[in-house]
Amino acid sequence: MIHPRIVLSALALAGLVACGGPAADLAALGEPEVTRQIQEAPPGAPPGTCWGKHVSPAVIETVTEQILLQPAEVHADGTVTRPAVYKTETVQKIVRERRETWFETPCAQDLTPEFLASLQRALAVRGHFKGAVTGQMDARTRAAVRRYQKPQGLDSGILSLAAARKLGLVAVERNEG
Repeated sequence: MIHPRIVLSALALAGLVACGGPAADLAALGEPEVTRQIQEAPPGAPPGTCWGKHVSPAVIETVTEQILLQPAEVHADGTVTRPAVYKTETVQKIVRERRETWFETPCAQDLTPEFLASLQRALAVRGHFKGAVTGQMDARTRAAVRRYQKPQGLDSGILSLAAARKLGLVAVERNEG
């Protein structure tokens, strides 16, 4: 028998999803509460620019192997007089090194509620943002930014300046000459 409290919880969650309520964007639930914009810039960055850093952890694989130390002794009639002796060896290998990716971002003073509302609308039009336009960089907005940027090679909830330009939110600098 299913406990009545579980049934009520499931019905409430289904109702929120159906209404487009808080549970509608389930990907946003896994988004970290705080994303870091770095105050210092990477070496050689122009002064007055703002930066984000995304760190991809190393991927380590553990492999366990059986190594034959001594083969089995077997008579001509197939009788095993001494079984084989094996040693188990476990080795860890780095499949992918840890990576730090620096990218330019809009500065904190530029992330006004009006700018963030425009960001949410631009992401919604492209099918990445679900929910009400609030003008706040909340978990849903970060998840939508991540979904938008990931196919372009940046798996981060911090809005890059390149993505903001591509969304039409920041002017593209033109070379005069």
